[in-house]
Amino acid sequence: MLELQYELESKAAKWYATIDIANAFFSIPLAAECRPQFAFTWRGVQYTWNRLPQGWKHSPTICHGLIQAALEKGEAPEHLQYIDDIIVWGNTAEEVFEKGKKIIQILLKAGFAIKESKVKGPAQEIQFLGVKWQDGRRQIPMDVINKIAAMSPPTNKKETQAFLGVVGFWRMHIPNYSQIVSPLYQVTRKKNDFKWGPEQRQAFEQIKREIVHAVALGPVRAGQDVINVLYTAAGENGPTWSLWQKAPGETRGRPLGFWSRGYRGSEARYTPTEKEILAAYE
Repeated sequence: MLELQYELESKAAKWYATIDIANAFFSIPLAAECRPQFAFTWRGVQYTWNRLPQGWKHSPTICHGLIQAALEKGEAPEHLQYIDDIIVWGNTAEEVFEKGKKIIQILLKAGFAIKESKVKGPAQEIQFLGVKWQDGRRQIPMDVINKIAAMSPPTNKKETQAFLGVVGFWRMHIPNYSQIVSPLYQVTRKKNDFKWGPEQRQAFEQIKREIVHAVALGPVRAGQDVINVLYTAAGENGPTWSLWQKAPGETRGRPLGFWSRGYRGSEARYTPTEKEILAAYE
């Protein structure tokens, strides 16, 4: 999924539209000879799936492949696809509308159902794969920011892990993410008892503030006058690095992403120079 996001960043489009196929799995019939493999018993009666079931580990791959094959056969315009979610882009609303219309026609012909409520755009701002997109820039949606900002402190390990899962999805937007949330990971370890102390409270509030003020990432720009700049730092608790692009007239440029992690094994005993090399290598 990250690869799709990186590719979409490189488009720097002005307009977008998304298409979410309705009940995509259930649009795919199972071969009659395979149906007994999906038999199950409920309330004493045996049933079997006749359509591709949700929850089976191979269903997403099969569904993605069949939709991709249909789009290729129909010579669909440029797009990105993740299972049953599709996005198209362009420089004008008319261009995007025509691309979306063509893709919908191909999908309908292939036997997939499209609901009007599942088609969004053309629009200059849109959500795709849970991310807000505008001018090729990746942003945290405001409803996600508000949800995280309103979260109460965890009261046990499971709640802490759930919180880290939510904020961790946006870690590329947060400088020094690993260092900030390190106290929270400490209380989730099996060997440690859950103890919510001052360090955890500070880390919890700080990461929420960082989410609220997170910057947009991208777009990825090409050209001889665009300079890629890698910033690295060897912190006390681990290396951090960020990638920026600078175009003529820009003082600092635009960030493409922030990364960080803790030291592993003997890395904490590296010399300052070795730690800087480690950050650049990562």
